[in-house]
Amino acid sequence: MSNLDPVLSHIDENLSAATERLFELMRVPSISTDPTFKEHCDAAADWLVSDLASMGVTATKRATPGHPMVVGHTNGTGKHVTFYGHYDVQPVDPLDLWHSDPFAPALEDTDVGKVIRGRGAADDKGQLMTFVEACRAWITVHGSLPINVSFFFEGEEESGSPSLIPFMRENKDELSSDLALICDTGMFDPKTPAISTQLRGLLGEELTITGPRIDLHSGMYGGAAINPIRVLSKIIASLHDAEGRVTVPGFYEGVPEMSPELQKQWEDLNFDDAAFLNAVGLSELAGEQGKTALEMLWARPTCEVNGINAGYTGDGFKTVLPSKASAKISFRLVGTQDPHAIRAAFRQMVQDALPADCSVEFKGHGNSSAVQMSTADPAFEKARLALSDEWPNPAAFVGCGGSIPIAGHFKTELDTDAMLIGFGRDDDAIHSPNEKYDLESFHKGMRSWARVLDALSL
Repeated sequence: MSNLDPVLSHIDENLSAATERLFELMRVPSISTDPTFKEHCDAAADWLVSDLASMGVTATKRATPGHPMVVGHTNGTGKHVTFYGHYDVQPVDPLDLWHSDPFAPALEDTDVGKVIRGRGAADDKGQLMTFVEACRAWITVHGSLPINVSFFFEGEEESGSPSLIPFMRENKDELSSDLALICDTGMFDPKTPAISTQLRGLLGEELTITGPRIDLHSGMYGGAAINPIRVLSKIIASLHDAEGRVTVPGFYEGVPEMSPELQKQWEDLNFDDAAFLNAVGLSELAGEQGKTALEMLWARPTCEVNGINAGYTGDGFKTVLPSKASAKISFRLVGTQDPHAIRAAFRQMVQDALPADCSVEFKGHGNSSAVQMSTADPAFEKARLALSDEWPNPAAFVGCGGSIPIAGHFKTELDTDAMLIGFGRDDDAIHSPNEKYDLESFHKGMRSWARVLDALSL
């Protein structure tokens, strides 16, 4: 019998106890963005320190200007990994849409099986505890973990992580390791586990175009006076060419082509582009011509208009030429695209398009580069094979259309690659009422992490 088999058996036999421990953590309303819940965030950190200590992990609560961090260490040997998770949760509003108390977690029978219902079930307390419980099983059965593990839990992820980077810099030596593990992502589908190896970056821009010094009557000035809405509309329309490519000068510098191996792996996922669009009432891909939906979502950069504000938008009608027109525009970035260079090129493009009687003001809304993990590290293939042994379909290396800042911070602040493995599902409603986490995800998530720990020790 291998060292892994009794660990998996222990997880199976103690699922109820593990679920109750998760419920204890979920009962703490650790809403980080609302100051009235500060004591509860402290209580959640205390709970985690106590739980890690009960496993023999040396754990401490660390003060920050905001909510505390929890850091724990084992004394194992071999490969050293740092596991990151966050214990804070989103607000629960609107409360009247919940079918039960969001902080009274319970198992619920549904058409697709048993689920854990409550705030934080999937984001991120349930995911965090899959790893903790896998470690508990290893320690209970064998007295120690097969590798050296550090734990790093944050309490501000849902409120912008203002304390995270300063804390990582101040504790760089302690938090650095061979590899970071992050469990805050999802499965490709309910039968296919995934390791996210590339995350798109994000650049936000807001522009306000001003023409006349005041709003004008369209009958008195229409035709003779410049209309900022017309100017803004022309600029927005010029951001893409007829083939769906972004026209900002230099935009595609640093955009890599997909390797044939990765392209084949994504093709083998048999993603249904039509079903993906039909689910939201659409029928045709609208991005770059010749690209699949997965390529557009995971491997290609984008430029999207997220909001427009100009003129009279209330009930009825007002014949006005507005003085100002504004828009919010976001760029998703890939590869080595430079957000600062793109910001400068975009602003220059807008300036060059302005008529003589218009001016523009810009406001930046953050920027982050894309993150790409090197799957040449043997740990990634070991983990992929370990996950494949647990689930019906082989695990896949996938991209992520959104941005997960902590993965980039591990790279830039600690020079550590991150491996993102999660067991969430698309219907978990992680920021919405009635959040859930499938009991199968929790159970097989624990077993999966046990397998990954074993694989990383070999």
